[in-house]
Amino acid sequence: MAVPQSSLPMIKREDTWAIIIALFFVLATTITFFAGGFGLFKAMAVNIATWSTDFGKVAQDVAKNFGGLVILYVFFLVAFTIAAKVMGYDTGKFIGGVSVLYIKTVIVTILGSWTVMKSLYMETPLIALILGMLVANVVKLPAWFNEALRTEFYIKTGIIMLGATLPFTIILQAGPLAILQATVVSVLTFCSIFIAATRLFGLDPRFAACLGAGGSICGVSGAIAVGGSCRAEKEHVSIAISLVVIWAIIMVILLPIWSKALGLAPGPAGAWIGTSEFADAAGFAAASAIGDERAIKTFTLMKVVGRDMFIGVWSLIVALLSVTVWERKSLAQAERVDTGEVWRRFPKFVIGFFVASIFATLVIAAVDPKIGAAYSRDALGVIKTVRGWAFTWAFVCIGFTTRFKELTSFGWKPLLAFTIGVLINVPLGYWLSTSVLGDYWMGIK
Repeated sequence: MAVPQSSLPMIKREDTWAIIIALFFVLATTITFFAGGFGLFKAMAVNIATWSTDFGKVAQDVAKNFGGLVILYVFFLVAFTIAAKVMGYDTGKFIGGVSVLYIKTVIVTILGSWTVMKSLYMETPLIALILGMLVANVVKLPAWFNEALRTEFYIKTGIIMLGATLPFTIILQAGPLAILQATVVSVLTFCSIFIAATRLFGLDPRFAACLGAGGSICGVSGAIAVGGSCRAEKEHVSIAISLVVIWAIIMVILLPIWSKALGLAPGPAGAWIGTSEFADAAGFAAASAIGDERAIKTFTLMKVVGRDMFIGVWSLIVALLSVTVWERKSLAQAERVDTGEVWRRFPKFVIGFFVASIFATLVIAAVDPKIGAAYSRDALGVIKTVRGWAFTWAFVCIGFTTRFKELTSFGWKPLLAFTIGVLINVPLGYWLSTSVLGDYWMGIK
């Protein structure tokens, strides 16, 4: 059984190294943007151009960006391997596994840029998840490869980078009504899934918390963060992630169709997608399918700024409940639980997320508005692209570590509990986005 991260010295924890790697990248990108040498980091921000039937075109694009892909690989390899060495991993196996993961991430990214996949609303992260799961459930993965499948480590690094691309100024611009809608949706959806899982189906409250987080806030990232804060079983987190993926795929197809069939304006349609979609990548795909930039903006305000920001809040609440309520029930009456355990279990990478956000906000506020705009466009644009690679990398790992056989061992109860949340979330989001706050979302330009 793996040693809980909260029991390890700080220097040996994934959260610590996720913070070091992500904040180093944010700081280095910022310094070189203003002082020179930014070209090296800019080269890492590789975007594969959309291609259709002409594979020669994508081959040329990869060849053109080959230097950037190599630099990106070296950065990930060096950063993650240094961390792996300190944390006690087998670095030889880790380097081999990371190299294979990177190649697979590049292949998945190329597939995600294919117009056929885009027409099916299959964005890069979803392709990564699905292909990874197919391979893992058909082929026996070698033991050395498993050493590099550190899903939480990679996704935590990406989440902290996400903080830099969401300065507090953007959050303030979202307005109190957007934050209010995100709060209502997150709280009611989390509570409905949690109550259904524990009261109707008798599931472990920590398992229920993972399901609730996956369905109410940041999908995969939320399930991982909350699962870590309450020490949920690995299988519980994997099941929550799988349910997020299943419903994300369903919603990425249905929500744009429903929005157009109901004649929704782009603003409310994007807000509805933001309340009802479970994964950022799938949500962006669904909002893009509306065919109007306003839908993407309102989706971003609702999902990315509004709901995703609840990762820290729910992690803290769940950690507190786990220590003071759920675990006390399994202890002898005379035994006391140290409430300081709440802090020890709180996912420290969330602090890194807020530090990155505050840092980017202060940088933009301290410089001339034109320079600030250039910094947001160029430097934060690089961070956003590299963050996307980190997320895709993590999603490939999630796919490789998800076993259908393990998921079926828990029966239909988790699926039913999660589905109850969906049945509450979708109509609630529609009502809030069209009837209650329809005028507000219509006004977003």
